[in-house]
Amino acid sequence: MSEAATLTRKADFPGLVTQDGKPWHYLDTAASAQKPQVVVDAMSRALGRDYATVHRGVYGRSAQMTLGYEAARRRVADFIGARSENEVVFVRGATEAINLVAASWGVTHIGQGDRIILSTLEHHSNIVPWQMLAERTGAEIEVCPLTEDGRIDLGGLEALLSRRTKLVALAHVSNVLGSVLDARRAADLTHSVGAKILLDGCQAAPRMKLDMAALDCDFYVFSGHKLYGPTGIGVLWAREDILDHMPPYQGGGSMIEKVAFDGTTYAPPPQRFEAGTPMITEAIALHAAIDYVDALGPDWLFEHETALAAKLRAELRKLNDVTLFGPEESAGIVSFALDGVHPHDLGTILDEENVAIRAGHHCAQPLMEHLGVPATARASFGLYSDEDDIAALMRGIERTRRIFG
Repeated sequence: MSEAATLTRKADFPGLVTQDGKPWHYLDTAASAQKPQVVVDAMSRALGRDYATVHRGVYGRSAQMTLGYEAARRRVADFIGARSENEVVFVRGATEAINLVAASWGVTHIGQGDRIILSTLEHHSNIVPWQMLAERTGAEIEVCPLTEDGRIDLGGLEALLSRRTKLVALAHVSNVLGSVLDARRAADLTHSVGAKILLDGCQAAPRMKLDMAALDCDFYVFSGHKLYGPTGIGVLWAREDILDHMPPYQGGGSMIEKVAFDGTTYAPPPQRFEAGTPMITEAIALHAAIDYVDALGPDWLFEHETALAAKLRAELRKLNDVTLFGPEESAGIVSFALDGVHPHDLGTILDEENVAIRAGHHCAQPLMEHLGVPATARASFGLYSDEDDIAALMRGIERTRRIFG
């Protein structure tokens, strides 16, 4: 274990204990990560002693808060390997980021008979906005199949691509199966027909090293709360030349250059897409979260969570009444089903054992239909997870088997 890994302590995360001080085995990080104390403290300071609005105040505290807000943008740009902070747009979350691309770039570049390619395993947030766009423009949705072990089939993607394809939108890491996309190959295939590619990085950003230049995608989105930061903030990254030609998503303050009744002109990106008072305190807390995660090292994070997922899969495979879904090499996410037990019942019993998992369709109903189940149980690991959490989960599963015996 690396020296950085030894610095990872559950004690850094105040949410990992119960009301009576017992360990809480949190295995729902794919839904939302727990927050280290440094993030809580950063947001508390920003909401308290340091608070002021940004960009337009002439007093000192406003100027300082503006510096902090824009420093957060630069930190995000550095974290994801962006060429410039002007490529980083702050939004409320990945869902809004995808909706922004659909409503701005999509409306101006996608028309009647054009094709949008999604995959079977996409989160609803990477399906519904494109369906809405297709209904509005007359475009068509095509669905890329999966391999037998639950990866996006890039051979299937290549077969679907044509000159009518305008956009491909895929998950970098599946929120249900933990399968990792060969993102660069997907981008190369997409660009070969002149289309653009958007990657949903919600599950990748917290556990993988990101480099926008190396990925060569056109749009990348992720949420702050899955990256150990606060809710209410996310990131849209897009190439600067693409953002420059996108119309505003919303109108209001901050996104304008000049307003007059005979015509309004708009600010350049990223301000053009940040109408109204921005998520000031959230951005500052996200900066603190990225600093915390980056200090541990993305390589260690990926190896740590992948190893835990492999350990859990091995333990579950010992039980003859468990069905495992997804590839053997999973990026910190394991979905499974226990014969004769609905995932909600399993989740309820595990809660009594201070073990938290996710049970349901995970906002991926088309994938559930593909798997032939209404729901799965999902255990997802974070940087604070360890083998004690796996042991607690397995004890809870054994108890559930006895109850339903």
